[in-house]
Amino acid sequence: MTRATVTVNARDLAVEHRPGKAPTLVWLGGFRSDMTATKASVIDAWAESAGQACLRFDYSGHGASSGQFSDGTLTRWIEDALGVIAAKAPEGPLVLVGSSMGGFIALLIAERLKARVRHLVLIAPAVDFTERLMWQSFPEDVRQTILTIGVWMRPSAYAPEPTPITRALIEDGRTHGVLHRSLDVTCPVDILHGTADPDVPWQLSVELMGILTGARVALTLVRDGDHRLSNPDDLALLTRTLAAAVDRIGLDG
Repeated sequence: MTRATVTVNARDLAVEHRPGKAPTLVWLGGFRSDMTATKASVIDAWAESAGQACLRFDYSGHGASSGQFSDGTLTRWIEDALGVIAAKAPEGPLVLVGSSMGGFIALLIAERLKARVRHLVLIAPAVDFTERLMWQSFPEDVRQTILTIGVWMRPSAYAPEPTPITRALIEDGRTHGVLHRSLDVTCPVDILHGTADPDVPWQLSVELMGILTGARVALTLVRDGDHRLSNPDDLALLTRTLAAAVDRIGLDG
């Protein structure tokens, strides 16, 4: 595994690249997560054991990358992902593995990279999350704070410090919404989602299946599973899903 810095639009992004055979697994993390998180580390370990190429990175404002989280938007984080892929995996087939926000970003990248993306594995994909899971659920006083001050500090269940939710994040997110249209994704898609997810309801994945009209889509619901799906059984399910995806690509050629 090699550690590197990739610069995208003057943002220095921390990257870990494990050389290996195709396809390259690309990990796309969640909102405020980083590439050292449990699922990302398990995927990298599985890639090492299988001799598979694997690419992990931190979005700007996340983990070891430069920038402030509060400056982030979906547009910026999509640019980060595309820039890292262009720098470290410029050719060959890809399997995008996205968790939560990373699942949403994986779908948007798959539309752009088209045939290069041979499979998607999505864990509790937070499709249209800034609008559907944030703005529409916020009470009026929170909306007014965001509109007038430009930021609301949201208490976090995963970190001691609150999460800044900015007006720029909300407004930029609307430009990337997909639930009102069909997604131009033709590769197979596997979705894993816990039925006890408090952050991204599993029904959103059912809705997502309805707009993936051109792809083979399989949804696995994990009874009583939480948002992270990081216990040993959940992680075993994830690696089995990855192994099956890679094997299928090998058979298809």
